Amino acid sequence: MTLRPKLPLQSNDRTKTERDIYSVGRLNREVRQLLDHGMPVVWIEAEISNFSRPGSGHWYFSLKDSDAQVRCAMFRARNALTRFTPVDGQLVLVRAKVGLYEPRGEFQLVVEHIEDSGVGALRREYERLREQLDAEGLFAPEFKRKLPPVPQCIGVITSPTGAAIQDILNILARRFPAVRVLIYATAVQGKAAVPQILEAISLASVRQECDVLIVARGGGSIEDLWAFNDESVARALRAAPMPVVTGIGHEIDFTIADFVADLRAPTPSGAAELVVPDSAAWLNTLNRLAVRFAQSTQRHLQREQQKLDNLQHRLQHSHPGQKLRQGAQRLDELEQRLASVVQLCLSQGRLSAQHLAARLSQSSPVMQLHRLVQRQAAQDSRLHESLARLLNTLQQQLALAGRALHAVSPLATLKRGFAIVTTADGGVLRDASELYPQDIINARLDRGSVRARVIEITPVLPNKI
Repeated sequence: MTLRPKLPLQSNDRTKTERDIYSVGRLNREVRQLLDHGMPVVWIEAEISNFSRPGSGHWYFSLKDSDAQVRCAMFRARNALTRFTPVDGQLVLVRAKVGLYEPRGEFQLVVEHIEDSGVGALRREYERLREQLDAEGLFAPEFKRKLPPVPQCIGVITSPTGAAIQDILNILARRFPAVRVLIYATAVQGKAAVPQILEAISLASVRQECDVLIVARGGGSIEDLWAFNDESVARALRAAPMPVVTGIGHEIDFTIADFVADLRAPTPSGAAELVVPDSAAWLNTLNRLAVRFAQSTQRHLQREQQKLDNLQHRLQHSHPGQKLRQGAQRLDELEQRLASVVQLCLSQGRLSAQHLAARLSQSSPVMQLHRLVQRQAAQDSRLHESLARLLNTLQQQLALAGRALHAVSPLATLKRGFAIVTTADGGVLRDASELYPQDIINARLDRGSVRARVIEITPVLPNKI
């Protein structure tokens, strides 16, 4: 074999080694990883088409709407949990991861959950109402009422023709046949179900004939059970005066009524078992108690027989007359003590009755009213006296003020012959220099006034020192 010497790399080869060149497989793999880690789980509502179910058990289909379509795969481990098999043209709601099918480089959704779109809407309404009522406290454990240990009467709200009522009656007849059962017949699905259930709850609440109320129906889809997810039904059950037990659907079915009820049973039969005790267990317990009672009574009789034998033996060794005398003396003593105690009790009772009568008399509304009337009369008298003293004091103060005012009043000065002289415009005249001859002046006298004209003015001469 001839070895060829290595030739130096040409420029094109050097450029090629510096580039990161992808293979198709690597490209699809990294794109899938980007989609797996970069895209969240999505919910999509669309129409199914091209549905296929090969022997592997996996489901393959497309989801489409008016704008586009996307391929989907739902593997057997996931679709085994679905209660229905989709068909072409069905509107569904899916939860899926965004992915890529590497061998063909096709964009696809890996579906984890699928449900009929109508069921999905009901499920969303169910979750909304459950969260709302939970926030209002209708599901709070502290509001749950205890069931009566032995109910006298049980009310059942259910269909009179369904299997649920037969299961309930059979269980009640087997476990506790003495209990009375009232059936409030209603529809349990359809448009008439909610009004009839509300009417039955109202009737049971008004009549209050039963100690506990069972609300029951057999299994079904979420649409079949929807009457028990109604808000008005939930609030009516919460407001019912008696404890409520629900047995609706199967063990996996939960309705709003189950959360509101005081106790939830997985099935109608389970509800019947919860509300009554087991009569067979009671009979077994009663039999055990009867045996224990018989044994206890036998032991007691034996002890009493031993006491009787001992007393007879002692009686044979003592004189009966002595015992009779001692008994008679003891009887007399007890009689005297009893008479004294009775007399004392009677005396104490009379004293207590008198004391209570006095307290009752003092506490009587009539006595309290009488005291209040007397108190009001005394306060009225004090008020009149206070007002009289106050008026007298004010009158004296007024008289003193009048005399003081009269003493400084210019009217008193007028009575001594003086006059108040004013100008024509009403100003008080104090200086003669303010006037001129022929001016009109007014003079106020003690009795009347004088209007005069100035004839002559005599000025005031300065004081000579």
